[in-house]
Amino acid sequence: MIESATSVALVHGWGGSFATTWEQNGFSALLEDGGKQVIGIDLLGHGTAPKPHDPAAYADLTSRVVEHLPDEPVSAIGFSLGALTLLRLAIREPHRFDRLVLAGIGSNVFERDHSGATMIADGLQALIDGADPSTLPQSARLFAQYAQQPGNDMRALLAVMQRPAGPEIDAEGMAGVTCPVLVVVGADDFVHPGDELAAAFPDGRCITLPKTDHFATTESFGFFDATLEFVGAQ
Repeated sequence: MIESATSVALVHGWGGSFATTWEQNGFSALLEDGGKQVIGIDLLGHGTAPKPHDPAAYADLTSRVVEHLPDEPVSAIGFSLGALTLLRLAIREPHRFDRLVLAGIGSNVFERDHSGATMIADGLQALIDGADPSTLPQSARLFAQYAQQPGNDMRALLAVMQRPAGPEIDAEGMAGVTCPVLVVVGADDFVHPGDELAAAFPDGRCITLPKTDHFATTESFGFFDATLEFVGAQ
C-alpha cells in the first residue's frame, strides 16, 4: 500500500461536476472503500457552485478549490479543466499536495494557440442563439453536447470558456511541484501525448490509455486502476 494523504480532492472538467464525473461512475465510492476521505469540489460555474455569466468572474478558478482544501496536504485528482486548475494551484502553492493526478491534459498545456477554444466558444454562442447543432464543427458539437447535460447553465459554461487567460504554464514553474505526479491521457485524446508534461515534473510519470478519447478518460478501467493505486486506495 502506498503511503499517501488520507484526503483526496476530486476536481471535474469543463461541463461536468463532482456528481456527474466522480459519483455516477462509482469512482468516489471506490476511494472511500480504499480508506480515503473524499473532498468533492464543483468549480465555479458548475454543479452546485454559483454560475455567474460574466467571464471576468472566472479569472481565477483555483480560489474555489482552495476554499475546500484542509490545511494539511492532500492527494488531488483532476480531469481536463480540473487538472489544469490543480496544476496552476500546485505551481503557486506546492505545499498543498501530497500527490497529483492530472487526467485529460498533455500537449495542450504547452500550446499557445487558443483557436480551438475560440471555435468551441463560438459554437456554444451559436447554440445559445438558436443554431442547429448539426451545423457546428465536429469538435464544437461534441463540447456542446457535453454542455447540455441536465443541470448545466450554458451561458455560465460559455463564460468559463471566455475567461481571461491566466499566467502561462511553463516547465520552470512545474519544476517546483515536487510531489509525485501521474499524468493520464487517452491514446485517442486530442491532448495526447502526455509524456512531455510528465517529464516537466521532478517526479512525474505518464500512463496512456489505449483506445480512449477525451470524454471517456474518467470512465476507463485503466484510469480507475492506475489512479487508485497511485493514491494508495487499493
